[in-house]
Amino acid sequence: YTQRPMQTIKNIFETISAHLLPSSCTVCGEFQKRSLCLNCSSLLKSEQLFNYECCQQCGHILGASELVEKHCQRCILEPPAFDETYCLDRYDGRLQSALHQLKYRRRLAHAHGLASIWNQLMAASLNNLQADFLLPVPLSPEKLCSRGFNQSWELARRIDCEKRIHKNPHILRRHHYVQNQAKESRANRQLAIQGMFYINPQYQWQLESATVIVFDDVMTSGATLNEIARVLKDNGASRVINWVLLRTLRPSQRSEHV
Repeated sequence: YTQRPMQTIKNIFETISAHLLPSSCTVCGEFQKRSLCLNCSSLLKSEQLFNYECCQQCGHILGASELVEKHCQRCILEPPAFDETYCLDRYDGRLQSALHQLKYRRRLAHAHGLASIWNQLMAASLNNLQADFLLPVPLSPEKLCSRGFNQSWELARRIDCEKRIHKNPHILRRHHYVQNQAKESRANRQLAIQGMFYINPQYQWQLESATVIVFDDVMTSGATLNEIARVLKDNGASRVINWVLLRTLRPSQRSEHV
């Protein structure tokens, strides 16, 4: 198996599709050739979290009293297992609708659009980041069967990154958890997620001293990514970096950025 012929076929297919099939802006829906219109591109560039002073570890926008340390108070007092976090935009921003269309209405075309936006706005800034693996946050087999796809992998596999960074959706595994965590408190999320993730034994040896990027579509409390980082480091990884499409803001900051 080699990725090069498949990538060539994919590039040919996308080139043909771009000329023959109608397309629309992922954000505003306006019909045009590109997946992001010039107006929405300009707005996203001005609003994206990369423009703000954010906590280097968890990605939250820093308050005035936190700017010197470059870390939020929570990360200073309770350091998470992951080392860095890079987020494209806030959860309540312009990309939320497209992500919901992808996750809950199975609009897979939005995976291409959202990944294209990431590549346009984030890839250059992260181009020099050294890592060995890019892994999506996994779904349990039951959830994967129900949804039909893992949205984090559909995004991650389309992300532009250094060729030496191996993309693999099989290294991280997840047990099934029946209760929906979307409205759970931070403390409850942390309790529920413990022991939820594990490493596929087939790949465990490859993690020794590795730097791993974990891609997630949404980061809320950080409990999921923290548990994943803990499991990766317990299995030999030396450094864990989060790439996140959308980040929820701290309650005190949400009204400031709506």
